[in-house]
Amino acid sequence: MESAPPTGILAVIDNLKYQLNDVYAALSGCLCQQQQKLKINGRTFHIIKLLGEGGFSFVYLAQDETSGKEFALKKIRCPTGSDGVKDVMREVEAYRRFKHPNIIRILDSAVLQDPDGDGQVVYLFLPIYKRGNLQDAINSNVSDGTHFPERQILRLFKGTCEAIRAMHTYRAPAGHASSSSRSGPSPAAPRGRAQNQSDDEDDEDESFPQPEGDGDDGYSYGPPSARRAEDVPLVTKHRLEEGDVIYDGDQDVAGHGQNGGAAAGTGELVPYAHRDLKPGNIMIADDGVTPILMDFGSCVKARIPIVNRSQALVQQDIAAEQSTMAYRAPELFDVKTGIELDEKVDIWSLGCVLFALAYSHSPFENTQTTEQGGSIAMAVLNAQYKHPASNYSQGFKSLIDSMLKANPKDRPDIQQVIDAVDALPLQGGR
Repeated sequence: MESAPPTGILAVIDNLKYQLNDVYAALSGCLCQQQQKLKINGRTFHIIKLLGEGGFSFVYLAQDETSGKEFALKKIRCPTGSDGVKDVMREVEAYRRFKHPNIIRILDSAVLQDPDGDGQVVYLFLPIYKRGNLQDAINSNVSDGTHFPERQILRLFKGTCEAIRAMHTYRAPAGHASSSSRSGPSPAAPRGRAQNQSDDEDDEDESFPQPEGDGDDGYSYGPPSARRAEDVPLVTKHRLEEGDVIYDGDQDVAGHGQNGGAAAGTGELVPYAHRDLKPGNIMIADDGVTPILMDFGSCVKARIPIVNRSQALVQQDIAAEQSTMAYRAPELFDVKTGIELDEKVDIWSLGCVLFALAYSHSPFENTQTTEQGGSIAMAVLNAQYKHPASNYSQGFKSLIDSMLKANPKDRPDIQQVIDAVDALPLQGGR
């Protein structure tokens, strides 16, 4: 009698099935010259094309049939049911927690039953950035045989650091319980009409935000009197419950304005770590110079004490699943007991990002590791890398080196990184 396939293999098979379904649907739409349509809460969206994919998620270019506005629609399948939805809602919660000009804003979300399976699907509506991300720009440099000038790199890098500072210096609203870590209770899924919300719970005080933004403070929420029918939110009320805290709609849960930062908060300091910083997760705004940090699926409370081996393995597995290897901090490859994982994991990743912007690849993706059978993990654990020949200043190279220290205690904090960027001579005339 044959034994059943291991659970991991079944998950891979299921994932492959979902990917094939989505790719087939996208190709079918192209071949038939007809755009797929998606209906949510009375709104109809045209699915124009597939922008990217990863794991159980797909990102599409979608257009609202009524207003003609375009969005990045992230579709996340949750075949495990409510547990999977709770995991995704942590990402939604993170989008709404951090309000900063260099952090992407979530426009709306919905949870629906998966028509192609037994689980559920979460849809996230995000702004569309037509210039793509920093990895796209790096790929273009490789194709053209060019490199970013140091001034441009530093401008993009500083904006990214400022987004990370908003996370590392986050303060919970005064008098409210702080968010739980991954090992703690999960926030409830949002209750909207997509989940049988009753009409009397509707909150129509906000119009649907403009994805292109409308000024220094980001997205527009026009007054109810100016609202048109097509501007009613897809899901008119979101509630993410964390203990006694309820995040309702697009309220500023951080207790501060769009510019973010810890100064406006009065509650407990609760640093968060992104844990998957890489060029592909940093969009370029339409002005061509403003970086926008995105993809908070890996975001967690930063300071996690590792008391025993079991906790170490859990964190190690989470990092292996969610943090890109070539940008992952060494302490996440081999998690030790008796330590505290903290926000310095992002400082390491920032060093890798700065290196990649300069040299078009991660410091640990080189000929030896990618073509000669070398190990990226071993190179990371030993902090083994070299600066290619270039015209970048010594101060620029030293900034990279300061962040790529194997011991997190030897790395600067985010404010020290920003101060070091400001001290470089090419910052003049920004």
